[in-house]
Amino acid sequence: MSTEITEQQFKDVMAECRTLFEKKLHDYGASWRILRPSSLTDQLFIKAKRIRSLEIKKESLVGEGIRPEFIALINYGIVGLIQLERGYVDKVDMSAKEAMALYDQHAREALELMLKKNHDYDEAWRSMRVSSYTDFILTKIQRVKEIEDLAGETLVSEGIDSNYMDIINYSVFGAIKTHP
Repeated sequence: MSTEITEQQFKDVMAECRTLFEKKLHDYGASWRILRPSSLTDQLFIKAKRIRSLEIKKESLVGEGIRPEFIALINYGIVGLIQLERGYVDKVDMSAKEAMALYDQHAREALELMLKKNHDYDEAWRSMRVSSYTDFILTKIQRVKEIEDLAGETLVSEGIDSNYMDIINYSVFGAIKTHP
């Protein structure tokens, strides 16, 4: 497949994520602004762990499958990037319009990063198993936990933002590959 197809599939998934994010923003406001970094990391962990559990058990007792969890990881990854930029608050301080503008900015950055990496890796993600995306996402989340525990004082590692971007991109690949 070509990079153009990958780019369009990526944009399609991100449009689906954006629509869901916007609807939840309508229903709940930017309530996620209250999340501290460790809580956001745990939310990402719960979603990725559920994917892994469903991959192993091959059955969902609550009726939702793997793909909605990849969508949630994408949206929480973008929330994570916003929170890194803005910090957490005790009271919601962001309008829906501002939240959507930040969402769009980080979604564009994720697309740009994916296009660069996809060029260098030559569509390798297409030959990977979905379970590998899950394991890579869980690894990235563990790295974020370690960086948080070090209060961001790393010696050679990429920052939390790079890990969030990778989580978003692996999740987009998972959503593409699990699309009916």
